[in-house]
Amino acid sequence: MRRAAPFIAIFLVQAFCAIFFVSDILASVLGIQTTPLSWELRELMEIGASLGLVLGVVVGGMMLRRALRDRHRAEEQLRRASGAFMDLLQERFAEWALTPSEKDVALFAIKGLSTAEIAALRSTSEGTVKAQTNAIYRKAGVTGRPQLLSLFIDDLMRDDGAVRPMPDVASASVMSAK
Repeated sequence: MRRAAPFIAIFLVQAFCAIFFVSDILASVLGIQTTPLSWELRELMEIGASLGLVLGVVVGGMMLRRALRDRHRAEEQLRRASGAFMDLLQERFAEWALTPSEKDVALFAIKGLSTAEIAALRSTSEGTVKAQTNAIYRKAGVTGRPQLLSLFIDDLMRDDGAVRPMPDVASASVMSAK
């Protein structure tokens, strides 16, 4: 609330300025008789209203700059997360000792492509893609595409600060020999 207080105050000053200028113009246009103010008070009110409007423009510019900076920061974090996801994919693929063809099929499967679409993209038969996906599932220790995807989602959503252990080199070489 403390951070919002200056912005609320500036908003209120701007609202007062707008009411002052609009009511003055409307009174003139509509011919409404008002009690005249002393010229000193009127000048002070106009100076204050003008300063309020200028202050609003300056603060608005600062807020826009902050919003653009925050947006840029969020885009950068998203870009890094995307890179982290690709790193995570490569780590898991290496851990499971996937062949280059299996890596391609696994990536397409994770992206949500159907078996027929993967076969068309790789210029292979659907039977070959099915055999490769079964090998991927077996190596990953899952029973299907939803569980495969959930492995990566679980890793990305982990917020306990824990780092997944590095794969054991000896067991990875044994897995690739099988």
